[in-house]
Amino acid sequence: MKELSGPLDRATATEYATWFKALADPTRIQIVSLLARRGTPMNVGEIVAAVDVVQSTVSAHLKVLAEVRFLLFERRRTATYYRINDACVDCFPTAADIVMGRRPAPAQLAAAAQSPGAQ
Repeated sequence: MKELSGPLDRATATEYATWFKALADPTRIQIVSLLARRGTPMNVGEIVAAVDVVQSTVSAHLKVLAEVRFLLFERRRTATYYRINDACVDCFPTAADIVMGRRPAPAQLAAAAQSPGAQ
């Protein structure tokens, strides 16, 4: 097992910071929990009605969540439908354990974060 006494590498820390930042808003938490609990794609209007926030605000939050890949979307005619990205959400709880040094970072995340084009 890899030694966990030092800090995370910068690329992994940066990736996790974007995840935590994306969830650092109560409305975004509501949106993620709504989509996770529904289990089916929802359009913006349905999400607006469920979280009781104006459409422009919901759209801005959806953009943030999609940028970090918590949500996936598809366009159907004139509507956009959002759904949870199960692969990303499944690994999120592990991120807290990794940050706290309870387990090592997965190799695939570190490799992806260090690939060309990664920020």
